[in-house]
Amino acid sequence: MAGFFPLFFNAYWADPNNPTQSTFYLGVANSLASIIVALLAPFLGAIADRGSAKKRFMIFFAFFGITLTCAFWLVGQGAWQFAIILYVGATVGFSGGNIFYDSLLVSVAPKDKQNYVSSLGYGLGYIGGGVLFALNVVMFLKPALFGLPDQATAVKFSFITVGIWWAIFTIPFWMYVKEPKNYDSVPMGRAVVLGWRQLMDTFRKLGQLRVVGLFLVAYWFYIDGVDTIVKMAVDYGMALGFSSSTLMTALLMVQFIAFPAALLYSWIASKIGTKQAVMSAVVAYGIITLLGYFMQKESDFYILAVLVALFQGGVQALSRSLYGRIIPERHAAEFFGFYNMLGKFAAVLGPLLMGTVTLVTGSGRIGILSILILFIIGGYLLSRVDFEKGERLARMYNAELE
Repeated sequence: MAGFFPLFFNAYWADPNNPTQSTFYLGVANSLASIIVALLAPFLGAIADRGSAKKRFMIFFAFFGITLTCAFWLVGQGAWQFAIILYVGATVGFSGGNIFYDSLLVSVAPKDKQNYVSSLGYGLGYIGGGVLFALNVVMFLKPALFGLPDQATAVKFSFITVGIWWAIFTIPFWMYVKEPKNYDSVPMGRAVVLGWRQLMDTFRKLGQLRVVGLFLVAYWFYIDGVDTIVKMAVDYGMALGFSSSTLMTALLMVQFIAFPAALLYSWIASKIGTKQAVMSAVVAYGIITLLGYFMQKESDFYILAVLVALFQGGVQALSRSLYGRIIPERHAAEFFGFYNMLGKFAAVLGPLLMGTVTLVTGSGRIGILSILILFIIGGYLLSRVDFEKGERLARMYNAELE
């Protein structure tokens, strides 16, 4: 979705002669999907905790996203409105499922292994996605090898392969990941009522868990910058006139470099501390944003792709494990609902900021530069978070629930 959708949206579904308008549409689509997930996330997390339904919710959202991803096959040339609707829905499916996938981290891994498990999960995701994307790139470049008439058909068929791949690798989760039993669980109808009450109570409890609140605000800013670069990089490269082959090659580089880099970052965190490792990644992303503004040649895009790959998995995985340390385990889905809510609300700001600045100024360079402010604010707030205090408060909160 990060590779072929922006490329195909600009060249086939939207107006290829108006790249600034395409950037704006894509930014709005990403923001809309993020708003939907953000509004649903905490409420669904609270319901899942009360109803012991993390796995069921994850599988539902996954197959919702799978269905809409496969439906891109049906979108004809120029039908940008239909493409946007499917993109928003598929993104909601993926992001919604991740709420419950993330929340199971505290159940499947002890605290001293969460950095490694989280990093390994992201790393395997990158390598798996890279293998499929490589196949799709070959399909795009040599459609006749696959019995396809042209490149447009190859791109549309690639969305079907993504859906199938997504479904296949959801099966092991469904079969083998065990959700811990919540002995206070209730039937789903009752869980909806209690989940809403619990959500309101958690808003109040965040006053006690002040460290969680500060971390969430910091995360809200810096992960927005990360997500915006990931989602808008291809569109930005197209606006600068880079070729499709360059953009796809760069994305492949990100997928395969990010796998070992995520594991390396877990090791780095064990040496310098998880907070310091995340801080260094945020600083690196700020530098990447500045370099993006000055980028001139396609070789520059490759260099930035390598830099993104080195830090992307680390900042995502270690942020997740950091958060897992400072939340009460018995309400993991609910608190990860807040985590994903902030992440998705953040993803509203970045693409919309970049898209709007690009549209108003007519310059993609100024648009990408506007993202720098997110890393500056997020990095400063993260430096103020006391994680040792957060762990103590989480233990006290757990004790109150027993």
